Amino acid sequence: MSSRLGVGFLGAGPVTQAIHLPTLSRLTELFTVAHVMDVDADVASAVAARVGARHTASVDALLADPGVEVVAVCSPHRFHAEQVIAACRAGKKAVLCEKPFAVSVEEAAQISAVSAETGVPIIVGAMHAFDPGWLAAEQLWGDLPKTAHTLRSSVVLPPNARFEDFATEVIARPSVNEPDTTDPAVIAATLAGGILGLAIHDLPLARRFVPFFDDLAVLRAEVVEPVGYVFLLRAGGRTVELTAQMSSGASAAWKPDWTFEAIGPDSSLKVTFTPSYVQAGSAVAELTARGRTTIAGPFGHNGYEGEWRRIAGILRGTDPAPGAPALIDDLSFALAIAEGARTHILEAAA
Repeated sequence: MSSRLGVGFLGAGPVTQAIHLPTLSRLTELFTVAHVMDVDADVASAVAARVGARHTASVDALLADPGVEVVAVCSPHRFHAEQVIAACRAGKKAVLCEKPFAVSVEEAAQISAVSAETGVPIIVGAMHAFDPGWLAAEQLWGDLPKTAHTLRSSVVLPPNARFEDFATEVIARPSVNEPDTTDPAVIAATLAGGILGLAIHDLPLARRFVPFFDDLAVLRAEVVEPVGYVFLLRAGGRTVELTAQMSSGASAAWKPDWTFEAIGPDSSLKVTFTPSYVQAGSAVAELTARGRTTIAGPFGHNGYEGEWRRIAGILRGTDPAPGAPALIDDLSFALAIAEGARTHILEAAA
């Protein structure tokens, strides 16, 4: 790869503005932002102006741009599959798709087939899987994936807007409606949104310890006010706890925290990630075994940068592309939890 790769963004919302553009500003030896698309032409124009890129309100126009070699799909979830497939068929070199890369197993299978047909690699933006702290943990944990009995993902954050505003001046933030948490159907949909929007960052990590989940059972699923969730499930013979809390009260007594833990009879792993949108280096991994704790990290970059570095490595031929079966299984795991939660809520309300 002798020159910088041109990147085109489908969707110019807060994720593009506050995560990807600041990240690419640190990787100018590898990438340049060539084109920005958004259905709101004014937003596309304003965001593109920040980086000297072309802009459009048309997906087709961006995909037809020969200066766009890598497509970043940052649109609403329901458009992900069709846009990823279109980018592959447009002859692009790689696609980065924000999570989830599809909203059904059928869509995921279609993406996998098109990726295989065209040879275009797809990276899913579950940033923790690309964090150097997590990658270091994989080298440390020994037989923990076989022996772990409990997995925990714990997220305590303010609403995204706070960290987005720290990162950049966000243009045209989308509005959010308060759900009716007395309606079981709304509760189930809210929990599914929590799985596909937030918990999905750590579900690929959990899957390293739960390769098979045919026995998945949701034992507890609750909405936490004002924004959050609690899930307790059994999968692959292991207990999995997923908790999240976003608090916006001025006097709320919380400290931002995002951790993933795997606990076994003889060893345990704790990985502490920086909050979403925060560009503050990597996670820190702590492995305790035989009375000794080994610490890895922090490293110089985080998972957001790791995603883009992986794309560069794939296109240089130095890094492998993620396997389609693993991506499909990761999504299937998330969808199974969401469906299990829906069944749990509706049965409890019956």
